[in-house]
Amino acid sequence: MIIRDKFKWIILYLLIFHLTGCSQDQGQNKDQSQNKSEKMKNMEYKKLTPEEARVIINKGTEAPFTGKYDNFYEKGVYVCKRCSAPLFKSNDKFDAHCGWPAFDDAIPGAVKRITDADGMRTEIECANCGAHLGHVFLGEELTPKDTRYCVNSVSMDFESMVKVDPVKKTDTAIYSGGCFWGVEYFLKKAKGVISAEVGYTGGHTKNPTYEEVCSGTTGHLESIEVVFDPKLTSYEEITRLFFEIHDPTEWNHQGPDWGEQYRSAIFYLNDDQKKTAEKLIGLLKAKGYNVVTEVLKASTFWKAEGYHQDYYDKNGHTPYCHGYTKRF
Repeated sequence: MIIRDKFKWIILYLLIFHLTGCSQDQGQNKDQSQNKSEKMKNMEYKKLTPEEARVIINKGTEAPFTGKYDNFYEKGVYVCKRCSAPLFKSNDKFDAHCGWPAFDDAIPGAVKRITDADGMRTEIECANCGAHLGHVFLGEELTPKDTRYCVNSVSMDFESMVKVDPVKKTDTAIYSGGCFWGVEYFLKKAKGVISAEVGYTGGHTKNPTYEEVCSGTTGHLESIEVVFDPKLTSYEEITRLFFEIHDPTEWNHQGPDWGEQYRSAIFYLNDDQKKTAEKLIGLLKAKGYNVVTEVLKASTFWKAEGYHQDYYDKNGHTPYCHGYTKRF
C-alpha cells in the first residue's frame, strides 16, 4: 500500500512538472512572436503613394508595359520600395516580353515565396518587410535557370553601381576579340580579376541566342565582361593584356574563326576608359601595328548561355586561336 502511494506521488509530480514546462514554452513562444511583431511595427518604412500602396500592401498589379523598370538595363541592384532591402541584381534581369521586369534569380534570402490567394500561382514578397512584389513562374524555359520572377516596377527602387559602391571597390571592362572562349580563358586568370563572363553586345537584338549572333543578323559581337579590383590592377593593365592575347590587326575574324561577331572592339563605360583604349591603340600603331580594334560606347551586355561560361575549364582544353604575344 505504501509503495503504491509512493508511485502515485511520483506520477503526480512528473505530470505537474510537464504541464509547468509546457506552459513556460508556450509563454516563451508567445514572447518571441510578440517581439517579432513589435520589431515589424517599429521598422521604419518609406511613405507610399496611393498607387504604390495598392500594389505593395493590397497586392495589386500595375498595368503591363507601363513600369519604369520594364525596359531598363543599367548596372546595379533593385531594392524593396518600402524598406530598401536588396532584392535582385541587374545581372539576373532579362527581357521576358511579358510587360513587367523579369529576373531569373534573386539575392539569397531576399524574396519569400507563398501560395497566392488564387491557390494556383506563387506570390513573392520582400522577406524583410512582407511587401508584395509579384509572382514567380517555373518551367517556361526562358533562361537556363528556368525561373522568372515577374515583379511590379512600383514595388522596387533601383540603386546604380555608383550608389551601391561609392568607394569603387570594383570596376568593369568589356572587350571583344574573336571567340569569347579564348578571351575569357586568359583574362579571368589575370591578377586582380574577380569574375569574367562571356556574352553578346554592340548589336540591336534583345537577349540574343548564340545561334542568332552567329547568323550575323543581330549586330552583336562575342564579348566578355570583366569585373576587377582596382586596388590590385587597373583598366589599363587589363586592356594591355587584351591586346596581347588576340591579334588586333585582324578584321572580322580571329584565327580560323570568320564572321562579324569576331571583330576586335573595346566597349568603354566612361571617358577615362575611352581615353585609355585610344592611347594604347596609338602606342601600338607607333610600333607598326595596323590596329583595327574599334572603340565603341558600351551598350547592354547580354550574358551568354551557361554552356559557354568557363568553356575551356569545363572541357579540359586550351584556346586554339588565342595566345600571349608581347606587344608593349
